[in-house]
Amino acid sequence: MQNIKIKHKIIGANQPVFIVAEMGVNHNGNIALAKKMIEVIKKCGADAVKMQSIVAEEFISDKDAKYTYKSQGKEITETQYKMFKRYELSKKTQKELFAFAKKQNIILFSTPIDNTFEMVDYLVDELKMPAIKVSSGDLTNLPLLSYYAQKKKPMIISTGMATIDEIEDAVQTIEEQGNQEIVILKCVSLYPTPVHESNLNQIKTIQLAFGKVTGYSDHTSGTTAAVVATVLGARVIEKHFTLDKKMAGPDHWFSADPAELKLLVKQVRGAEKMLGNSRLILSIAEQKMKILARRSIFAKNNIRKGALIKKDDLELGRPGNGIPPKYIPFIIGRTAKQDIKKGEKIGLERLV
Repeated sequence: MQNIKIKHKIIGANQPVFIVAEMGVNHNGNIALAKKMIEVIKKCGADAVKMQSIVAEEFISDKDAKYTYKSQGKEITETQYKMFKRYELSKKTQKELFAFAKKQNIILFSTPIDNTFEMVDYLVDELKMPAIKVSSGDLTNLPLLSYYAQKKKPMIISTGMATIDEIEDAVQTIEEQGNQEIVILKCVSLYPTPVHESNLNQIKTIQLAFGKVTGYSDHTSGTTAAVVATVLGARVIEKHFTLDKKMAGPDHWFSADPAELKLLVKQVRGAEKMLGNSRLILSIAEQKMKILARRSIFAKNNIRKGALIKKDDLELGRPGNGIPPKYIPFIIGRTAKQDIKKGEKIGLERLV
């Protein structure tokens, strides 16, 4: 697995999980709200913010196609075009957000959503965006992947709705442009994702199949899936974020609010610490406990100088800084070099 660098963060094996808060469209097209979200995400401890750079005119062909979503406890039906148009951010606004994120010392990157590639050119060439995110909907858009790969930036690709063959096509397309810096996110394109649809074991399948940095784009409710994904080896966790689940919009209700994001960060970091080192090496604290808790060979009776040590002369007790119990057969039948009092440790220097 090749480590990948996104600005000052190293992502890969034996590195901290890269936690991304997906701002998506939850800024509701409001720059002040977007800035507040970036501030709060930073305070919650996430490593990065991800947004969406939408050009509705270009990626929605049927302007009359309807879309039904849940917002503020109600079902809302409107055209996809009208909805996404509402969440577009101008280039000027995006430039301001990138500058703001820099001041907050948090990484910001985006998912360009257009057909002409003008947006990715702007994000990478002008705003110096450090990584490109590809949505699940564009995983099979190989011409797009090929163009993005030529930017020679790390590419994070989501795999919702994808077969293993489609993931392979995507990876191969990117690599054909000489770009090996690929993060593959296990993803389920259901909002929210039911527990029984999560299939988190597929994280390991993706790791084994492609040998790439693998992560998880989490659309479940709560924080459990992110922790389980971490245990399974995910090195990137992406989670939708909102300031308030009750706000109007298609994604707020299933997104993590500040308290939930903060908890997710805390639990993922805790899981990392629990996983620790795979090598069976005792920590200093456990080495100390080993001495306290293990047993050594002690004299059960007074043993006179010159006497042969018998089994009944020995007992096992704490602390464990003497001869271990497994050496009892070696001690039995030896001669005491000096008097040994009851309760004293049996040491080789006291035996012939």
